[in-house]
Amino acid sequence: MLEPVVNFVTSIFQWIGRGLGWVIGIILWPFMWLGRWYVARGWILKSVLGVLLLILVCLYGYFIYATQVWTGFDPNYADKYRFEARNISAGEQAVAGSGSDTTKTCGRSAIADVAADLTDYNVNQNPWISSMILYKIGLFGIEWDHTPFLDNKASFQRGINQAVRRTTTELADNLGRVRTTSQIDGDLQDARGDMQFDEETWYFGLNPFGPKTPTPSYYRDAIAKLRLFNDRLQKCEAVFDARADNLKTYLDRIASDIGSTSALIKDRAEKYNNGFFDFRADDRFWFAYGQLYAYYGFMKAAEADFEDVIKQRNLNSLWSTIDDQFVAALRIQPWIIANSREDGLFATHLTTMGFYILRVRSNMVEISNVLAQ
Repeated sequence: MLEPVVNFVTSIFQWIGRGLGWVIGIILWPFMWLGRWYVARGWILKSVLGVLLLILVCLYGYFIYATQVWTGFDPNYADKYRFEARNISAGEQAVAGSGSDTTKTCGRSAIADVAADLTDYNVNQNPWISSMILYKIGLFGIEWDHTPFLDNKASFQRGINQAVRRTTTELADNLGRVRTTSQIDGDLQDARGDMQFDEETWYFGLNPFGPKTPTPSYYRDAIAKLRLFNDRLQKCEAVFDARADNLKTYLDRIASDIGSTSALIKDRAEKYNNGFFDFRADDRFWFAYGQLYAYYGFMKAAEADFEDVIKQRNLNSLWSTIDDQFVAALRIQPWIIANSREDGLFATHLTTMGFYILRVRSNMVEISNVLAQ
C-alpha cells in the first residue's frame, strides 16, 4: 500500500538529482572543454599556458587570503593608546629648558597619530583590496561589490579611509593652523592631497593609458607626512590650534559624514529589503562599520588633543557616553548581513547599524551644541 508513495518520493529525488547534475554539467562544461583542448596542444604551448595558469591560481589564492584574513582587526584598538594618561593638549608646551627653542617639548596630536596608524593598518598591515587587479576584474566581469563574495574587507577599508580623508582635511584646513589665517602646514597639505587620491588605481591603467603609481603608494606617503608633522609638533615647530570652535567644527563635519552614510543605509534598507538576498547590504554595512571603527579612535584622540577644552566645558560625561555608543556599535559583527523588513521574521542588520549611527551622531550634535554656548 505504501509502494506508490515510496515510488513517488523516489522519483522526486531522482529528478532533483538529475536537475543538479544538469546544472553542475553546465558549470563544468567550459572547464572540461578547455581541458580537452589543452591536452591536444603541443608541449611548448602547454608549458606556456601551464605557467600562466599557475600564476593565475597563485594570484587568486593570494587574493582570497587577502580578502578573508583581517590582520590587526581590533574594535578596542583605541584603548591601547592610553590617551587618558596624557595630561597635555596637542601643541601645548610641556617642558621648557633655559630658553633655547631646541629644549621645548609640546604635546603631539593624537588625531594625527591615529590617522597615520589607521592608514598604516589599511595599506601596510593589510593589502589594499580596492586597487588589487583581481578585485578590479571582478567575478567574470561582475564587480565584486555586486556579489556576496570577497568584498566585505574592501568596504570596511573604504569606510576607514573615508574617515581618514575627512580628518586629514580638517587637520590641514583648521586644526593645523592658527584661526585659518596663517599658512597651511606643508606636511598636512601633502597628507591631505595624498589621501584624496582615488581608491582603485593599480600599476597600469587604460584612462589614460600607461603605467601608474598605485593607490597604496600615495597613502603610504600620507603616513610619512602625518608622522613628520607630529614630530615637528612635538618639537614645538608646528601648530595645533586646540580651540573650542575648532573642535566644534570637527565634530560637525564628522556628524555630517556619518549622517550621509545613515541616509545611504536608510535608502538601501527601504528599497532593497530582500533579506539575505540583498547582495549589496554587506557593502553598506561594512563601509559604515569601517567609518565607526575609525571615528571611535578619532574621538578618543580628540578627547586627548582638546583636553583643556573638554575640562573647561565639562564634557567628560558626554564624551564617556559617546565612547560607550561606539563600543556598542562595534560589537555588531554578523557572519552574514541581512537586509530584511523591520516587521519581518529575519534579522535586519542594516537597520540596526543605522540605529547605532544615529545614536552616535545625536551625541556628537549634543556635544557640538554645548561647545557653541
